[in-house]
Amino acid sequence: MIWASKGKGNMTLTSSFTDKGRIPLKYVMPAAGGQNISPPLKWEGAPSQTKSFALLCVDLHPIANHWVHWMVINIPKNVNFLPEGASRHKMPKGSKELKNSFGFIGYGGPQPPPGTGEHPYVFTIFALDVARIDLPEDASLEMFSQTIKKHVLAQANLTGYFSR
Repeated sequence: MIWASKGKGNMTLTSSFTDKGRIPLKYVMPAAGGQNISPPLKWEGAPSQTKSFALLCVDLHPIANHWVHWMVINIPKNVNFLPEGASRHKMPKGSKELKNSFGFIGYGGPQPPPGTGEHPYVFTIFALDVARIDLPEDASLEMFSQTIKKHVLAQANLTGYFSR
């Protein structure tokens, strides 16, 4: 499964929270006490052949059943960060946000069912060998994964945890 694999290449992905750390409350859904602001993300070490980036955030907890929180395609090759609150407001020109498992386009923060323990939210940035991926806004995780897997040059993961 491409989105759950270890980092490939020398890329790194960072945010305002540490890898394996707790996701700050402002980045979670309002029903879980947050503001649903997309976290800042920065990546480095992409191969020189990179022509675009794709981004995925998925909850890998068994109860979540691979709940998609964010899918973005066609991030330009010269972009290496997304500022806090970028989703639906400050995305790079040319990039395309897809529907998440909540049913709306853009970032949907953590909202795990109460009492289900810590949920791992895996953010993955993919460096691709194509400038553009064509996917509909309602593409499934499977469609996203199958479409990009043959184009991945490198990838980096960042995992944040949240529970209620």
